Amino acid sequence: MSFRTTAMSTDYVEDVSPGRGALPPRAWYASSDAGSLSLNGSWRFRLSPTADGADDSFAEPGYDAGDWAEVTVPGHWVLQGDGAFGAPIYTNVRYPFPVDPPRVPTQNPTGDHLHVFDLPSDWPGLSDGGAVLRFDGVESCARVWLNGTDIGEFKGSRLAHEFAVGDLLKAGGNVLAVRVHQWSAGSYLEDQDQWWLPGIFRDVTLLHRPAASVLDFFVHSSYDHTTGEGTLRVESDVEGRVTVPELDIDVRTGDPVTVAVEPWTAETPRLYDGVLVTAGERVPLRIGFRTVELADGLIKVNGKAILFKGVNRHEWHPERGRALDLETMRADVLLMKRHNVNAVRTSHYPPHPAFLDLCDEYGLWVIDECDLETHGFTEQNWRDNPVDDDRWTPALLDRASRMVERDKNHPSVVIWSLGNEAGTGRGLTAMAKWIHSRDTSRLVHYEGDWDCRDTDMYSRMYADHAETERIGQGLDGGTHKRRQLPFILCEYGHAMGNGPGGIADYQRIFEAHDRVQGGFIWEWIDHGIKDERFGYAYGGDFGEELHDGNFVCDGLVFPDRTPSPGLVEYKKVIEPVRIEGDGRDGTVRVTNAYDFADLSALTFVWSYDVDGTAVETGTLAVPATLAPGASADVKLPQPPVDARGGAESLWTVRALLAEESAWGPEGHQVAWGQFPASARPTPTVAASAAPVLADGVITLGPGTFDARTGALRSIGGREVRDLRLDVWRAPTDNDDGAAWQPDERYGMLWRNLGLHRMQHRLDAVESGEDSLTVRTRVAPAAAEVGLNTVYRWTSDGDRLKLTVSVDPEGHWTLPLPRLGVRLGLPAADRVTWFGGGPGEGYPDTKSASMLGRWESTVNDLQTPYLRPQENGARADVRWAEIGGLRVDGDPEFWFTARRWTSEQLDAADHLTDLTPGDTVWVNLDHGQQGIGSQSCGPGTLPQYLLRVQPAEFSVALSAVDN
Repeated sequence: MSFRTTAMSTDYVEDVSPGRGALPPRAWYASSDAGSLSLNGSWRFRLSPTADGADDSFAEPGYDAGDWAEVTVPGHWVLQGDGAFGAPIYTNVRYPFPVDPPRVPTQNPTGDHLHVFDLPSDWPGLSDGGAVLRFDGVESCARVWLNGTDIGEFKGSRLAHEFAVGDLLKAGGNVLAVRVHQWSAGSYLEDQDQWWLPGIFRDVTLLHRPAASVLDFFVHSSYDHTTGEGTLRVESDVEGRVTVPELDIDVRTGDPVTVAVEPWTAETPRLYDGVLVTAGERVPLRIGFRTVELADGLIKVNGKAILFKGVNRHEWHPERGRALDLETMRADVLLMKRHNVNAVRTSHYPPHPAFLDLCDEYGLWVIDECDLETHGFTEQNWRDNPVDDDRWTPALLDRASRMVERDKNHPSVVIWSLGNEAGTGRGLTAMAKWIHSRDTSRLVHYEGDWDCRDTDMYSRMYADHAETERIGQGLDGGTHKRRQLPFILCEYGHAMGNGPGGIADYQRIFEAHDRVQGGFIWEWIDHGIKDERFGYAYGGDFGEELHDGNFVCDGLVFPDRTPSPGLVEYKKVIEPVRIEGDGRDGTVRVTNAYDFADLSALTFVWSYDVDGTAVETGTLAVPATLAPGASADVKLPQPPVDARGGAESLWTVRALLAEESAWGPEGHQVAWGQFPASARPTPTVAASAAPVLADGVITLGPGTFDARTGALRSIGGREVRDLRLDVWRAPTDNDDGAAWQPDERYGMLWRNLGLHRMQHRLDAVESGEDSLTVRTRVAPAAAEVGLNTVYRWTSDGDRLKLTVSVDPEGHWTLPLPRLGVRLGLPAADRVTWFGGGPGEGYPDTKSASMLGRWESTVNDLQTPYLRPQENGARADVRWAEIGGLRVDGDPEFWFTARRWTSEQLDAADHLTDLTPGDTVWVNLDHGQQGIGSQSCGPGTLPQYLLRVQPAEFSVALSAVDN
């Protein structure tokens, strides 16, 4: 037999249709006995600059591709070949090509992929039934040949496509050729705030399809919370039987059966193993019984309203992009569960199907989102938007059906989402109508539908706290239908850089109003690309003509999946057990904040802490059967007799996993609370030493000062340099804000005022009987505002006390970034402190800051945000020791130490721009501005603004051995 290909036009690239040749979509499953062959691995690869830059002869058997390069499938070619195959592009909204739908640029990188494979010796498909070739994800358009035969092409990058190929296979030397175009008409539907990364990035699999095999099936498994019974009915294209041994179920497909069951929830993910058997195949089932409904104006599962404590999740790996393996996906799920996350919105496309298996198994509510976003059309006021153009509707319906059919048997999927930021239009209405008719067991979401014409809930992004409160109170107006629907924030708490701030304030609103059913932090992971130049690269680092910088780095975990302080904060804010109390009255109130589970999986332990160290511990008898929403007041033991006076003491109560669970080890901390038992004694330094002048140096107790300037030089022989008032911090992404946000963008305003270049004028050095006073004025050039600052030094002979008084001058219209003193130490590494920790905390991000005695190195105090910015402050610090210096605060202070100045931090674009110096710069801050979420969400709330007003604060300084 001879094979010959005929050159074909590339018109299909710009065709608005979804493609040709693919089989109808069906459920994703693994067969028990039908063979499968993974075609993942090393493929031959050739890159052409245009869609028609190479002929089709490479698809013919016998073609010599020996001089081609190789790429790994799954993978993106721009992340392979050390730059030889082009580079990634990051844009948020704007298309990186001219907007002229459905046309795409002539310069259209096109990758020809070639793979030769043999069938296993026991492959049954050549004599028994057929086979399908399955692609789980290709960006953005692919044309496929097998053994020289053109079998079709497809679009829909993050959707599965299958082709019938049984009659084309042979025992050995099968030639699979795939031509992948970076740009296509489909690219207009995939503007999803992520890297543009072409390639075959999900699995390629050959599946045996025996005669009378299962084609498609739909598992309906509802739960009646009033009777405790579940009803199972499995629709199947091919008649067969369904068995669930644990439930003694053995019925024909299509027949319903009702039995007593344990329901599936995200908190109690009970799955039953079953089997669907046809004449030609056995398919394992993982069945979760649950009912999702819109009732009483609320989203309810199994009769109860649920509260989403969720995250948005793009698929990402810092080296492989969106080509994720199972263990990476499992790592995501385990991290979510261990940080109290209970829900995922699959932004903005269906995930790898194995991820949903993990959500079923471990328990996460899922909003499954269609592979659709046309955000770039906002640049032209939505003109020519495909979702309001009937020519595109078949492609939209194809995308909706491929999502629903693939994922319909996952109990974790409780809501279908039409897509994201695609405006409004007839195509979305058609999608919603089709989904509602195909699956009545789930709800439909789309944020852009503010009138809720097509959706079952009112959804918004980044509504600020005040508006969210109004919505919860029913004061938001809108259509009659919308007013009767529940509300969710499908995106909030923009986790870009340092932050997000204010999420505890959001959570209080969620819990106060039934209508507000929670939200989803944007987003899960920073999309940094591992890069030897920068550590991690972001937009613009690859020379993109158009890019959106580090806006792609806005996750709760860093690219290597290390939790950021934002994730630690979120874990605390959404913890499923509230532990509150007053240590002085000897009781603690424990509230079950789960939606379904009691507290039987947890054990409660207490510690009595004195000056940050536990002196006694024990267990707390909390009722294990405490129902969701219920509270119990539990008596604390008597505190140790010898620990009651002369020091600060507090109770810490923790809720821990009593036994190892599927997602966490025994002893894993789920929730915690702290409350004082005795107040902190105020540090005192009696002014008993007198300043002594000799040889241009003033000595006061352990301190030496420059007699002319009054500048501190040393304490107890430890050198100290450049101690002075400091108001500047390297602006965070949230300080800088987004141009479209209505709140003031303080980073820019601070810089315009000149707070990053404050000048310090010395007015007087005054030596008194028991004090040294230095008067200064701190102000920016070219502005009529300033801070009259007085440093007053006293000593008891062993310690120095510094009292700083700040009196604003002029008309200040802005808050300050920070207010405190900065000093330099020449040799410092280990840090010990009593205060908030172990991680950083700012006024609106310190819910997770636990009072205790902590230790660290200076290097480990830093938070490695991909774009350097203010970080690393420890909150509520009573005292700290570093570099032979001890600092006691009056009142408590924020403590920061780093091997570079704030100015150097501000100037850096990447972590690799920061070079440690010989001096450790220490900030002792009386006040810090809050963080907010203005990189995309609302700014800092009024109560967290560091307003300019008179202030006074003190620190006691002494030399120690450390």
